Amino acid sequence: MTASAIDPRAGRRCHTALNALHATHYFAPEVRKELGALGVTDPRAVNFAVRAAALGPVGPGAVTATFYNYKYELVARHVPAVWAIAAPDAVLAARARAVDSALRRLLGEQVVASPEMAEAARLALRAAEACSRSARPLYAAHADLPVPEAPHLAYWHAATLLREHRGDGHLTALMSANLDGLQALVTHTATGKGMAPKWVFGTRGWSQEEWDAAKARLRERGLLSGAGELTEQGVALREEIERDTDRLDRAPYEHLGAEGVARLTELGAGFARAAVAAGAFPEDLFGKG
Repeated sequence: MTASAIDPRAGRRCHTALNALHATHYFAPEVRKELGALGVTDPRAVNFAVRAAALGPVGPGAVTATFYNYKYELVARHVPAVWAIAAPDAVLAARARAVDSALRRLLGEQVVASPEMAEAARLALRAAEACSRSARPLYAAHADLPVPEAPHLAYWHAATLLREHRGDGHLTALMSANLDGLQALVTHTATGKGMAPKWVFGTRGWSQEEWDAAKARLRERGLLSGAGELTEQGVALREEIERDTDRLDRAPYEHLGAEGVARLTELGAGFARAAVAAGAFPEDLFGKG
């Protein structure tokens, strides 16, 4: 099968598998421990630091723009102040140590050292070769970081590259759909696949009043029903956004080829299932709340 014959949804499925393992570090106690040792103890500051550190000591505007769905005022309470506590290079080193420990805990030493992990790292890095820096600031910043030598860390690094590459393109699709950061959160949650509202309020800085106001604006557009469910038009818009994101993110998976994508998805899904079974995520993280 040629690269052009790849199902356009195959990249999405592969990304979902890889991103699930990448995302475990946002909830890992090892990250909080390592950042705490640097003096960064507020959970929100930890979150901003570990994801934005690759950008360098940026201000709240750059973080809000690249993260997209966080309230600016929340970001500004922690950025750039966090860089005075821990410089970006120190945060990146702490993150690497934390990810190493977390993956060993969640997957076990046997899986971390397995031939399958090394194979997954090779495949994911091969896919990432075709990623583009243009208009993708979070991907581009992480692409400037060195590839770790240990296979499990190389795999995590490549998963991060692929996640941020797709994520940067996803923001383009959201903007094209005229959804601001909060409206994107509301509609994603309404699909049942996004974070539950309590987690949005706790991590993104939005209030219940702002959430309700965003829902009202979406109802005016015909995207949400009175009960807060996506209307037929809303479902169609979310599907269009995902198709646009697939299109903007197709290069790495076409580069890897259908056989490689299928194998990487298989391996990544297995690692993700193991991490979830080990309790990597809070039980109430996802859902409509």
